[in-house]
Amino acid sequence: MAYAHPEVLVSTDWVMEHKDDPKVRLLEVNEDVLLYDTGHIPGALKIDWLLDLWDDTIREFIQPEELAQLFERLGISNDTTIVLYGDKNNWWAAYAFWFFTYSGHEHLKLMNGGRAKWVAEGKPMTTEVPQVARASYTPGKRNPELRAFKEDVLKHLEKVRAGQGALVDVRSPAEFRGEVTHMPDYPQEGVLRGGHIPGAQSIPWAQAANADGTFKSVEELRALYEPKGVTKDKEIIAYCRIAERSSHSWFVLKYLLGYPNVKNYDGSWTEWGNSVGVPIEKGDAQPAQ
Repeated sequence: MAYAHPEVLVSTDWVMEHKDDPKVRLLEVNEDVLLYDTGHIPGALKIDWLLDLWDDTIREFIQPEELAQLFERLGISNDTTIVLYGDKNNWWAAYAFWFFTYSGHEHLKLMNGGRAKWVAEGKPMTTEVPQVARASYTPGKRNPELRAFKEDVLKHLEKVRAGQGALVDVRSPAEFRGEVTHMPDYPQEGVLRGGHIPGAQSIPWAQAANADGTFKSVEELRALYEPKGVTKDKEIIAYCRIAERSSHSWFVLKYLLGYPNVKNYDGSWTEWGNSVGVPIEKGDAQPAQ
């Protein structure tokens, strides 16, 4: 069975064929913001997820008008097809995909397998930064149904208890249990308490990916989520630590499985674990609803 929205997922071969298309703009978005300079897909431009997408004075994204200015600088107009890819199995590429969708851009694709698959296949790389003509972009309208805030999650807990909603914690099992506050091999920083949101199901993001970084089949994805009560009929909120890994799972649920009501909680554990008065749980996953 095909993905619900196969049009948003493209192969490395598709990118190879369309990388010089003037209606397509390739954007590389990495956790390692210096990686682009060591080599990238010819024609690709760089997005720095921290400097380009976040407001540096408040804990919030740049506004639609500021995103329009960024797109104009990158030669992107409203009808440009943006193709995203990056390191870490497309964590931050998926994050940019979610944010651009939230911001109202309609033409988006994700390169299946990300940067690692492109490199593994021996496809061409360059250190040359392309020069693009400035474009004109009309700011889009945000889609609030794609984003959850802390207050939304607190209200959502009632739906989880009633079996009408689901919470998906995509972090590592050790983070979920509260044994660590960040991924293995990362500094344990940024949050005061470990654990998970009450009622959340532990479904680590990597379980949705194959060894080469591509997404698993529809049948495998259904077998991953449905036995844990994460089903199409429920309202679903995904979270991780700062929302890059949960963007990967949000993409799976929203576009590959076609779940109609999926939100990404971008405050994630760095907000929840530091908030006064919100409940947490420790230990293993809860039974499926």
